[in-house]
Amino acid sequence: MISKAGIGSRTEARSWIHERRVKVNGKVIENPDHWVDMKRDHVWLDDKPLEQRDRLYLLLYKPTGYLTTYKDPEGRPTVYDLIEDFDTFLSPVGRLDLDTSGLLIMTNDTQFAERVTNPDSHVPKTYLVKASALLTDDQLEQLRRGIELSDGMTRAAIVKRLRNSGKHTHFEITISEGKNRQVRRMVEALGAHVMKLVRVRIGAIAIGELPIGEWRLLTRAEITSLRR
Repeated sequence: MISKAGIGSRTEARSWIHERRVKVNGKVIENPDHWVDMKRDHVWLDDKPLEQRDRLYLLLYKPTGYLTTYKDPEGRPTVYDLIEDFDTFLSPVGRLDLDTSGLLIMTNDTQFAERVTNPDSHVPKTYLVKASALLTDDQLEQLRRGIELSDGMTRAAIVKRLRNSGKHTHFEITISEGKNRQVRRMVEALGAHVMKLVRVRIGAIAIGELPIGEWRLLTRAEITSLRR
């Protein structure tokens, strides 16, 4: 309920509940899984009424070296260091690993986030890849047809060779699922590895000319396109 209202992360919300700082209809709540109807129930945090925050949707160009998490025990930089201007808690819609850069959507609309990340929604995601080897046409065709990974066969992908440079193949791949480290594992299944990985598009939303490390708000049309 607290994270859905855009007040804090789920981890923070659970901590506040365990600290007995949250009340529902005048009673202290100690169970983080307590069901609340935000339209009918009265929720208070630190004796102040919990108010629904305005919905925000932003596109961040995540650099490499940043974690897609709220806090890191090792003190490494996170994407939240790049959006400190917001007083509303925003959650990443999906994730990008430490060594992957590119388009990351962040929002306080949990239903929207669940819609985009749900595998049944088949929202396409496009990446630019630099492989550690020269990949043959047959290898790229394997990516198109699907690759057998430890957690199952990947769906058919759209793959386009961009160029070969020295001993490396640069290509674009569009997938419609979100297995863990999927693109990297697909390339590893071909006997190579990914040297550079950039997500450049989610659905109809492209990263465009946005500078790395910067963000912008999504337009109404972009939000609608992902909801569809």
